[in-house]
Amino acid sequence: MSDLHELCYFEERPVTRDIYLSPLKHYLKSGIPATYTLEDVANYEKNIENAEVTSATTPLHLICSNIPKDVSESERNVVLEMIDELLFWGAGWCLTDRNNQTPGCILVSRGLKDSEFYSKIVDAGVRAEILLRKIEDASDFEFVEDKTDELVKENEPAESEIIENRKNIKILKTNEDLIEDDKADPSYNQEAFLKSKLEYKDNSLLTKEGNDGVMMRWEENLMQAGCDSLFQNYQEDETKEINVLNIGYGMGIIDSIIEKKGKSLPKGFKFTHFICEAHPDVLKEIENRKLDQISNIKILKGRWQTELPKLLSQNVFFNGIYYDTYSEHYEDMLELFDLIVGLLKPEGNFSFFNGLGADREVCYDVYKKVVELDLNNYGLEIKFDTIKIPEETLKFLNDKSSDNKIRKSYWSCSFYYHPTVTFMLY
Repeated sequence: MSDLHELCYFEERPVTRDIYLSPLKHYLKSGIPATYTLEDVANYEKNIENAEVTSATTPLHLICSNIPKDVSESERNVVLEMIDELLFWGAGWCLTDRNNQTPGCILVSRGLKDSEFYSKIVDAGVRAEILLRKIEDASDFEFVEDKTDELVKENEPAESEIIENRKNIKILKTNEDLIEDDKADPSYNQEAFLKSKLEYKDNSLLTKEGNDGVMMRWEENLMQAGCDSLFQNYQEDETKEINVLNIGYGMGIIDSIIEKKGKSLPKGFKFTHFICEAHPDVLKEIENRKLDQISNIKILKGRWQTELPKLLSQNVFFNGIYYDTYSEHYEDMLELFDLIVGLLKPEGNFSFFNGLGADREVCYDVYKKVVELDLNNYGLEIKFDTIKIPEETLKFLNDKSSDNKIRKSYWSCSFYYHPTVTFMLY
């Protein structure tokens, strides 16, 4: 174990700046990486070079594991400064240790989710997500090596060093930490998904070959919350023409709820229900259910990227829009926001199935903040209602026994952040 790691066990009390923070700063400024792991130390001591490291027990993991339960206010401030210092030097907020736990996961397991320590980790995740996105978008962004000294202050890491550290961090997006970057995997790639065969069975919609859960009946109460959001402000519509759009039919759970709600609208309201769906097997299910023969339902056959711009050109506007597709990622949602601001009526509401990072609680909290920041840039605000996920549902979703035919889980959080999005003026 290195001297840097020994600091993170807090064996000497009280936790003071002189005993802990000052040495930590010294080691980091001396060149010891903030991501230096216990595994790296073990390999070094055994004289093993170029070893494949499958876990990363970093100083940040150790701090989160060893924060004293009876930490005083002054000690708390020192620990927070230590976390800040590690993050400043590129510590990985989402690196996983030998127990497959991130620093945030450790804090949750210790009952410290409501602490400032956890907030530090979440905020670091938000910054990393936004920073990496900006770097990826800036195709002409480069560092000039011979001018590095002009970019940094004395005794601070060069910006290029921080970027290099962050390149080693795998940002955990929804489900993406569970699969390889495989373009043929329908759970990763939209084109592959649209070519895959689907089947409805056991109250689920699954890919036929891989048994990936596209949609499941357990989501029904979440869909009810989604429908409630879409109709929240319909009475403010003076035209009394209520248009609701659902992007992604799946099992049709929310669409059934929408239809029921539409039929209960007061007399005088004209209700039209739009459904946008691209998968051939789901479109066949829609045809089998004869939804296209119902007068107030309009089926948009194709990807929303193609169909929604057509609605814009036709001046069709919506009181409520719901989004729930499969094998699309957060980058796709950002593109959708461009259309939402044009399609939504001033009093309208937008909602979506919020599975952003839901396979890890800390990632779920990170994306909760990220999506809020992004929507604010569009003049939209988001509010979340927390819905508890039943224990029996979690047990089913995360059942790793051979009896479970679902290939992989897409949910592990014990709660659901239900989103309702409106324009800021409402």
